[in-house]
Order: sequence, then C-alpha cells, then structure tokens
Amino acid sequence: MKRFFIFTFASLCAVCSHMDAQESTANKDTCYWKYSGIGGINLSQSALVNWSKGGENSASTNFYFNGSMAYTKKHWAWDNDFVFDYGLTFSEQNKWRKNIDKISFASKLGYSINKKWYYSMLIDFNSQLAKGYNYPNKDHYTSKLMAPAYSNLAFGIDYKPNDAYSFFMSPTTVRTTFVLDDSLSNIGAFGVDKTKKTKIQVGAYFKASAKKNLMENVDMISKLDLFTPYDKDFGNVDINWDLLLSFKINKLLTTTLNTTLRYYDKEHFINSEGENKGPKIQFKEILGMGFAYKF
Repeated sequence: MKRFFIFTFASLCAVCSHMDAQESTANKDTCYWKYSGIGGINLSQSALVNWSKGGENSASTNFYFNGSMAYTKKHWAWDNDFVFDYGLTFSEQNKWRKNIDKISFASKLGYSINKKWYYSMLIDFNSQLAKGYNYPNKDHYTSKLMAPAYSNLAFGIDYKPNDAYSFFMSPTTVRTTFVLDDSLSNIGAFGVDKTKKTKIQVGAYFKASAKKNLMENVDMISKLDLFTPYDKDFGNVDINWDLLLSFKINKLLTTTLNTTLRYYDKEHFINSEGENKGPKIQFKEILGMGFAYKF
C-alpha cells in the first residue's frame, strides 16, 4: 500500500510537470500556478510577583503554517494543501508540555466536466510530530509520529463553484490507519487489531474546504472531513473540522483563532485514572497573538 501511495503521488507530479513543460514552451509568460497561505508564531506569557490570589508563572508558544499550491490548465486542476502546527506551554509546576501538534498534507487532481464539476482523485495524510501524553500521567505516551497516522485515497466528484470553495464527494475511498509503534499496536490502539501496524477500510468520504476573506484584515480557512466505512461500523461517521481565523492588526502583528472539532469512532478517551470512556467529541482551541506572514 505504501508503494502504491508513492507511485500515485509521483504519477501526479509527472503528469502536471509534463503539462506545464508543454505549455511553457508555447508561452513562457503564462503561469498556471497560484500560491497562498499564512504562517507565523504566537506567544503568550504571564508573570506573578507576590500575587496574593495565587497562580503561577507560565508561557506558551506555537508555530503554524497553512499553505496551498494550485495548478490550473485547460481541463486540469491540481490542488495541494499543507498544514503544520506545533506548540508548547510552560509552567513552574508542570514544566514543558505539548499543547498542539499536527502535520497534514492533501493533494487532489481533477479533470473538468464543465466549469464547476471535476472528476477527481485525492490522496492525503495526517499525523503528529512528537509524543503525546494523557497529562498528568507521563509514564506512558499515548501517541507519536505515525502512531496514529491516517491516509485516504479517494476517487469521486469535486464541485468548485469558485476559487474559494470546494466540495469533494467520493463513494470509493480507501482509508489506511497506521500505528507504527509496538507498545501502542500491542494494545490495539486507534482501532487497529492487536499486534497489527495498519488497518485498511473502504468507505464513503466527503471533504469541504473554504478559503475566504471575510472582511478587511480578516481571513478564514476552514476544512471539514467526513468518513464512514462499508462494514459493521457503517453510519459511524468520523469527523474532523479545522478552522483558522486570522485578524491582522498591522504589518507585523496578527491575532489567530485556531480550532479543531474531532470525533473518531475508534479513538477512545482514557481519563487520568486509566479508565476507558469510549469515543468522545474532541475539541481544541488556540487563541494567540504574534507575528505572521501572509502570501
């Protein structure tokens, strides 16, 4: 399966490179690529000196990047998105802890039926960078790079009414869940059978995305993913919804609101006492101010 993903992505690159080379020979002044994105670093800090009401000194920081590359030529459209978000928080009592960690990549190649509809193929990948813990318990990690990781290979129809919106629907999607860690795979974490490192499911997939300037100095990037497998769990929908709002203050300073709402049927919540509470709706919100660059 890994070789198939690599071969598929390489084929996409070769096809679009060939199209670009042909067209650049005919007209070197024409560019079919569009680039957009935002990246930056947020900082926050609190300091207490002789503070009678209690509390502790703390600081947090996170680095984020959300970028896209889009290629359009005649009947072909190739969209690529990359997201990286990593943050840490520090307090005198708990020291350094990870508070956000995400790596995401998606590539979608489409052939237009008309100006708004495309036959499309999509491949994506989602994971995290560093080990995660169910704080305050740091004896055993609950996740790490490639444990878990998720990848979708989907074939379907893409509706793109304009450059701001995309609605991709696939009745034939192969989802692979990776747990490339012995200690986690041995307990059957993230729905993968015990001692196994991967789980493959076929199901239905829907992906919606929006990139919009809401008003002057306010930008929004929103992505929603839905998946349900064609097996005994059909109807149990995995949900992942990311939202990024960027509020530009001036040329240097930007305030960002980054949220993720998530529900995965095979991701069970383990409380601090080690009790399995089953799948739960997960929500994460980061509000910060810092330095950002938009392109």
